[in-house]
This record gives sequence, structure tokens and C-alpha cells, in this order.
Amino acid sequence: MSRRVVCWRHGQTKWNLEQRFQGHSDIPLDETGVRQARRAASLLASLKPTMLVSSDLQRAHATASALSGVTGLGITVDRDLRERSGGAWEGLTRPEIRERWPEQFEAWEAPDGEPVTRVAERVSLSINRWAEKIDDDGLLVVASHGAALRLGLARLLGLPEELWHTLGGLSNCSWSVIEQGRKGWRLLEHNAGTLPEPVRSDDSPEAAH
Repeated sequence: MSRRVVCWRHGQTKWNLEQRFQGHSDIPLDETGVRQARRAASLLASLKPTMLVSSDLQRAHATASALSGVTGLGITVDRDLRERSGGAWEGLTRPEIRERWPEQFEAWEAPDGEPVTRVAERVSLSINRWAEKIDDDGLLVVASHGAALRLGLARLLGLPEELWHTLGGLSNCSWSVIEQGRKGWRLLEHNAGTLPEPVRSDDSPEAAH
């Protein structure tokens, strides 16, 4: 078997509902987010994770805590798994950002925020670093944030920057699963909220011919 990583986005927050840029702002889960985390944890526990790592922001850490509670795994905190910093945009809605910074809004780059390339680098390095610490058949669960995980995944999968947009976002408390194979990381599941099904097709090494 190969190392696998579950990249798990945190549950819902009030700012998610209000569509406010969260970034490094330390916003807690709302009641719905807590329920989402508990439900997702009950599913992910059946995959028998062997390591659990979380962003230091409370919305991700509280999500990880739900899985810790049902598996007994301790939570390792890594600041490199934080969400992308939005600078002055944090706390603002998209219409508010568009009105104040129309040019930067089109590029989705806050003037004092964190570049996407930097986010992709720190998150991908973090995931690789922790994945190296699990056994060959181990399962690492990473509790992090929407933009951080999308950008980190794009880098891990070797997508050129101009194609990063082709990887869709993650819904609250949904996850992606990647597997480390002979040629690097490959994507098994994306934006999932149910347990993965075995792949049986002509494109799978396990397929019967």
C-alpha cells in the first residue's frame, strides 16, 4: 500500500455564511460547523488514520478535535497549514472588496496579502513533511482551510500555476484524498463528503483484464 493523505477543510463559520474573507482571522466554528465536523469525523475514523495534523487557527483545530475524540489520535499543530492571509481584505465581503480594490479584485490578490505561490509552497511542504513521518501504509489527516488546501494540492500534484484554477474548491468539512505513488502524488478523491469507493477500471493497476 502507499501513503495516503486526507486534506480536510474545516466546518462552517459565521463568516463563511456571510461570505467574508477569513484569512488569518481566528473565527470559530458555528453550530452547523460543529455538527459537520462530528459527522465527517465519524466517517473519516473508519479509514483508520494514523496521524492527525491541524492548522493552528481554531476553526481547523476544532474540526480536527472531532476526529481526535473518536480515534484517540493526538493533534499536531502546524502554523504552515494556516489559510492564505488576506491582509486588509479580512472581514470584508466580495462586493466590499470589489468596490475598494477593483483591479486587485480581478486578480484576487490583496495588496498586502499573501501571494498564492507562497501559500502553495508552504502548504505543500508541510503536507510532504508530515507524510514522510507515517508508515508506507499510513493515513495522514490534515485539517486546514479551503484556499490553503486547494493551492497546496495543486502544487503537490505538479499542476503548472496557470492551471491551478482547474482544481475546484472544497466545501465546508469536505476533503480530498491523495496517494503517493511511484511517480509522485495523485488525486484519488476531491471535495468528497462520503467514503471513497474502490476504483475498478482499465485505468487502475488492480483492474482485472
